[in-house]
Amino acid sequence: MIYKDPEVHFNINSQIKRSISTNIQFSTQDIDTAKITFSLTKDGVPLPISQATHGKLFMRFADGSKFYVNTEVHDALGGVIFYVLTPEQITHYGTVQAELYVNYDNGQKLSVHKFSFEINRALVDQDIAPVVEYYVQDFESLKAVIQEMADDAEQVLAELQKKFENLDNIETKEGAQEKADAVESGAKAYTDEHAAKTDNPHKVTKDQVGLSKVDNVQQASKPEFDMHNSDNTRHITAAERTKWNDGQLFKLTEDNGDRKLISDGTDLLTLSSGLYYGVSNKIVNSPDPNASEWFHYDVSTNSARKTIIVTGTATPKRWFGTVNTDGSFKGWQRFITDADVAVTWQSPTLLNGWKQYGTQKVQFCKNALGEVELIGSVSGGTVGFDVPAFILPTGYRPIQMLHFIGVASSQGTGTTPQYHRTQIATDGTVYIQSCSNNVSPNEYITFGFKFRTS
Repeated sequence: MIYKDPEVHFNINSQIKRSISTNIQFSTQDIDTAKITFSLTKDGVPLPISQATHGKLFMRFADGSKFYVNTEVHDALGGVIFYVLTPEQITHYGTVQAELYVNYDNGQKLSVHKFSFEINRALVDQDIAPVVEYYVQDFESLKAVIQEMADDAEQVLAELQKKFENLDNIETKEGAQEKADAVESGAKAYTDEHAAKTDNPHKVTKDQVGLSKVDNVQQASKPEFDMHNSDNTRHITAAERTKWNDGQLFKLTEDNGDRKLISDGTDLLTLSSGLYYGVSNKIVNSPDPNASEWFHYDVSTNSARKTIIVTGTATPKRWFGTVNTDGSFKGWQRFITDADVAVTWQSPTLLNGWKQYGTQKVQFCKNALGEVELIGSVSGGTVGFDVPAFILPTGYRPIQMLHFIGVASSQGTGTTPQYHRTQIATDGTVYIQSCSNNVSPNEYITFGFKFRTS
């Protein structure tokens, strides 16, 4: 990713400090590229960012808009965090007043510093009328331009003069009205005379008007017509017609009421409204393309939106999915059931002298969201960057190398809290790399964190 990435250094202390006017300037066209990086120190050393620490950024834009957002961690041990302005935020151009905070899970909070930066309004985002400019290199060129304009003016005057000469042939309004009235009077008299004739002046025959095809038979009498008109057996009511017109013209199920079988290779998003079933891994755009189970689908469509709901499978899993009004599929969302919430805890095989600490047994599990949780404590092993403490099995490993800060024993250091740094590699190897307790670094090490697997 490419960013405009200025870095701001803040030292957290209680000394008087005024708001910093930074030299940071973004543009309203810096969409998803306006990034501010904060380097935090306290007492001269980097401020570690743990899972219990949250960087919060408050911004007040020039138009009065306010945003209170979470930052992201770039370097946890180095105290480096960052925030990328959203496409909506970058449109609020002008001076931005901001303040950075650090919040902890135990309720403590720190105000880091106030600062300001600029968002410049890009030219493409302004209403600018184009201006046509003319450039004349010398006097002779200017003279030629003026002469050309004069020739055009003379031609226009000549055309106007010719049109004015034709005005003598234009009749006045009163004269034209008099002629029109005379024509109208003559036409009316002729029409009235023709309409008064009863001798069929045009010699129209019954064949010409279609009367030759009409049978000269007796028609129904008025009582007979009334009797037919009131016959409700032969005629339908308005309510009956409405009921028939509103009836379903498309079968939602098979004739016997069962769901319709989906053919292999069918795109689920192309189905009309109805109830269906099919094997998940043989259907395009199914919620679980790797499952060989039978899925039941409820599909509801209209002219603008399609909603697809999976109501059951061979296992207790449930999904729903929608197609937006713009035609794009928004993906499947899975319902979490009580069975999904239950997890199975496992214990790893400890290596290099590490053993369980008391009753706080080291265990790990994975929930329905794909998150692995590691808890418990170990003691007595070797601390080192390349010394494995234990290895997590396949399916319980992080998608990238992770570092965690945890609680360590303070034995031998008085009451000063101690901490350790633990690394989990992508192959599942867990290394207790270092401990702040230099007296008894392996008295006990405590784990308590989560991470997402692939």
